[in-house]
Amino acid sequence: MALTESKMLPLGTKAPDFTLQDAVSGKAISLSDIRSDKATVIMFLCNHCPYVIHVNPEIVRLAREYQDKGASFAAISSNDVAKYPQDGPEEMKKHAAQVGYPFPYLYDESQAVARAYDAACTPDFYVFDGQMRLFYRGRLDGARPGNGTPLTGEDLRAALDAVLAGAPAPEKQYPSAGCNIKWK
Repeated sequence: MALTESKMLPLGTKAPDFTLQDAVSGKAISLSDIRSDKATVIMFLCNHCPYVIHVNPEIVRLAREYQDKGASFAAISSNDVAKYPQDGPEEMKKHAAQVGYPFPYLYDESQAVARAYDAACTPDFYVFDGQMRLFYRGRLDGARPGNGTPLTGEDLRAALDAVLAGAPAPEKQYPSAGCNIKWK
């Protein structure tokens, strides 16, 4: 597992459109299906990354809390399943149920969506405002496996609180860090 930081797509970037298969429901879901007129969170995750496994409980808590405030969420897995079969759609469906994801878990087989978002690692978080302009990109918080920092979601929560209040984007945005996306 190589520790990789996110690339920090420029703020204000329009959310790249997509239509991907939801591993849970089997339905094709597009960005327009999940977008919120308040805040839309796109997360690049996978099943096996220890960094994602570490933050999953806080992702679920945070998503449930902010969905009640009008934010929408979707997770995308873009890993090469030929080399990492544990990240394939059937395993994604099982994983989403086991962890309790309250949002679609989409499969990016071609990896085109990860490339469009300039995603580099799992987990990687993107918050878009009501006009689907990038408001925040980076980490959930400072917690990493074994570093002793408690999971709080403080960075992502601050960004969501700001976008929902119509406040400016957080000035300090730290890159996320985790396993690199497993490119084909």
